[in-house]
Amino acid sequence: MKELKILAVVIFFTLVTYWLVEPYAHGVMHKQVDSKQFAYSDLDEATKGVMSKKGDATRGKDLVVNGGCTGCHSITVADIPATMDAVTAASSYGVNPPDLSNSGVVYDAKFLAALIKNPAQALKVEHKFTPESGKMHPMVPFYGMGGDIDQEVADMIAYFQSIAVSQDELTPEMAYENACARCHSMKYLNWTELGPKPSFKTEIESLTYDLKVLEYQDSLKAYMGKLPPDLSMQALARGETRARNFIEDPQSYLEGTAMPRVGVNAQSAEKIITYMFDSADPKREQRDTIGTYVIYFSILLAILAILWKKEVWRDLK
Repeated sequence: MKELKILAVVIFFTLVTYWLVEPYAHGVMHKQVDSKQFAYSDLDEATKGVMSKKGDATRGKDLVVNGGCTGCHSITVADIPATMDAVTAASSYGVNPPDLSNSGVVYDAKFLAALIKNPAQALKVEHKFTPESGKMHPMVPFYGMGGDIDQEVADMIAYFQSIAVSQDELTPEMAYENACARCHSMKYLNWTELGPKPSFKTEIESLTYDLKVLEYQDSLKAYMGKLPPDLSMQALARGETRARNFIEDPQSYLEGTAMPRVGVNAQSAEKIITYMFDSADPKREQRDTIGTYVIYFSILLAILAILWKKEVWRDLK
């Protein structure tokens, strides 16, 4: 009788855990988030004036160069270097501003329009930069150059799109580098927040580089509140759906998080996820190919075994 009571208690708490704690853990701590397909519909009202304009890339180039963008950002394809190195930039802005060479293909056009006009709104970090906090977003909004501001922003976007590689030419590594690499490391690919760690001839050079990474991370921690996680295993550990939805809107999972909305388009998001899976499982494509060959070989071996069996047993019937 005593054993039955113990069994009943164990069953009771098991059911409580399964029917109450388990759903809570998955529904709240790991809640289901539906993708908005990278439409960024919350930016429709703020950008409808820009999106209705046809941009001029030539005028856009003048606006980008003279409107202040190149004061913080490099544009490698246009031979416009960064005004300061990554570590110095991070100490000034919290994070190193991205190179704009491929911004026109990596990021959604609507997001770019909103980012130029109101960075905190586009990035969904307005909760960090309020009058009460006394903080301003390090990226200064574009207030125009005296003309139609919506047309000017459309021209700037047209310029970014004109200098970028095509979507077919954009590799997973390029998409990841532009959208994620300035905050997240990937230790399995030897990728730091400053980029892939070079091969150095001496230990002193390697240690000097490591010190720069640590200095950069200190600035990043001060800006974000904590050091963003290494992404080597995130996609594999959390799953493709969560990775995609988190890239699309971090706030939907972690309300109030310091991580900004990335603003990439759907194609770029898929390439980022591909690169994340490549980091966690770099041999997956080769393994899938070998697996296919193994299946074919097994089928062929089975056929040969059946034929051989028939041949051997034919005279024994």
